[in-house]
Amino acid sequence: MLKKIRIHLADDHQILIDGIRTLLHTIPVFEVVGFSLNGSSIFNEVTDNKSDILILDINMPEKDGIEVIKEFSEKGFPCKVIILSSHDDLRIIKEVMKLGASGYLTKKCAGDNIVEAIQTVSRGEEYFCKSVREKIFSTVTKDNPKLNRQESNPNSILTERELEIITLISLEYSGKEISDRLFISTNTVETHRKNIMKKLDAKNSISLVKYALRNNLVKS
Repeated sequence: MLKKIRIHLADDHQILIDGIRTLLHTIPVFEVVGFSLNGSSIFNEVTDNKSDILILDINMPEKDGIEVIKEFSEKGFPCKVIILSSHDDLRIIKEVMKLGASGYLTKKCAGDNIVEAIQTVSRGEEYFCKSVREKIFSTVTKDNPKLNRQESNPNSILTERELEIITLISLEYSGKEISDRLFISTNTVETHRKNIMKKLDAKNSISLVKYALRNNLVKS
């Protein structure tokens, strides 16, 4: 028997909670174990019902979604958090990801993506819906971001060349395009990419985007 993924929903609109709960009920491995209509009780509720994943709106009464994630960060995350919001402001996206959210969906794309988001995050990966991903990619600094190793990488994990490559990967440049831009061979690009993934313990390009967000390789 497959282990159920326990899900808690938090939104200030009961009709949206009911809609999501109906959708998730069609997936046998999902179990909605609770919901919240305000932010002040979320931490205690997801702790009590042992939720694996919290689907959280930014706009919540009494305590907004950002305050909730800050509380989780301070007290220790009882579950993984996926933001489901009408906002696609890059500043908000950056803030919640830095605070430890595992995914971000806009409400416009939730119907098509929420199941995939839950499955992805439950595997320990990060998830951004397409519109959020495109917004991040479109704002990554393109030309000489003027970052030195101390500013962009306090622990000096990556070399300056690796920082250049991670930026271009985040822009969805191919290996050949990176090779042409930096005047290095495609084999060298691939070697750098593998080293970056290993150093950052990254599973995919979304993990690299998250690193770029945390280390200010993205313009607000």
